[in-house]
Amino acid sequence: MQTITPEEFFTDPKWQNNVLLDVRSPGEYATGKLSAAQSLPLFSDEERARVGTLYKQESPDAALLEGLDIAGGKMRQLVELARQLAPDNRVVVHCWRGGQRSGSVAWLLERAGMEVVKLAGGYKAARHYIRQYLAEDRHQLSVLSGPTGSGKTPVLLAMRQRGAKVIDLEGLANHKGSAFGAIGELPQPTTEEFENQLFAALRAIPEGSQVWVEDESRLIGHVYQPDEFYDRLIAAPVVVLEQPLDWRVDRLVELYGSYPKEDLGQSFERIRKRLGGQHLKAALEALEVNDYATAARIALVYYDKAYEHYGERRKGTIVARVMADSPVPDAIAQQVLAGGGSR
Repeated sequence: MQTITPEEFFTDPKWQNNVLLDVRSPGEYATGKLSAAQSLPLFSDEERARVGTLYKQESPDAALLEGLDIAGGKMRQLVELARQLAPDNRVVVHCWRGGQRSGSVAWLLERAGMEVVKLAGGYKAARHYIRQYLAEDRHQLSVLSGPTGSGKTPVLLAMRQRGAKVIDLEGLANHKGSAFGAIGELPQPTTEEFENQLFAALRAIPEGSQVWVEDESRLIGHVYQPDEFYDRLIAAPVVVLEQPLDWRVDRLVELYGSYPKEDLGQSFERIRKRLGGQHLKAALEALEVNDYATAARIALVYYDKAYEHYGERRKGTIVARVMADSPVPDAIAQQVLAGGGSR
């Protein structure tokens, strides 16, 4: 049976048509998976725990026999599901460390007539490669910055429509990056899963390309950007968006005004210490009478101070300031691409 390294799998085009099968338990898969990996669990979470307990408390042999008992009744199911997931019968199989689980499933699928390749070192080795990749300067990062309410994400997405290479960090994190950022979003991925998806997004862009990202703090909601990548982000050249305060207020009202007041109030409570009791009280009162603009202006007092403080700490050089001629994201995108630090 052929074995390939994670680097070979990710970089050699010959493996692109092989379906990647992850035979770890559903819980392991949910915590973090390789991009495009399909779940084909040999054990359930409970079964994995039982085998692991036997391994530690009794012996490796006892664990092996228990694993055989569990897997024996699943062999037909595994083959049938694998054939559904990989109609061309070409697969790459991995578990956590490239050990007995992937070896067993690979053996079974090979006997069932499939063309099987095993990933050396499993998911653990692949994760090591991903972290190493994120630390390397394979792309020219450019950062789009600007105070809260500047509409950086819509502008970046409009830039993408115009052909720019863009990584939407907030989209990958399912969070808009502030105390209000979880409102209206899907549950956040784990940090591990975020790193995997960031790697996949970067790998899809030709090396050497200019890649635009939004100016983010290390923490996006509860997801941490990997240190290696974040160090590159804060050192990258910066283009700053500038526009009237009224436009920013209008954008925040449009973005958040349709969400439940309770959710908005809870988000204001999260910044109570920085906002101050009087400002918090005024913001909550404004929400009660549907005066979302006043509430947004109060929030911006806090966020503008935080943005100014963050700007003093970042390492990147500001290469351009773009004064928006229009609040429309596509118009701003056109301005940025026309003179906003393209290299």
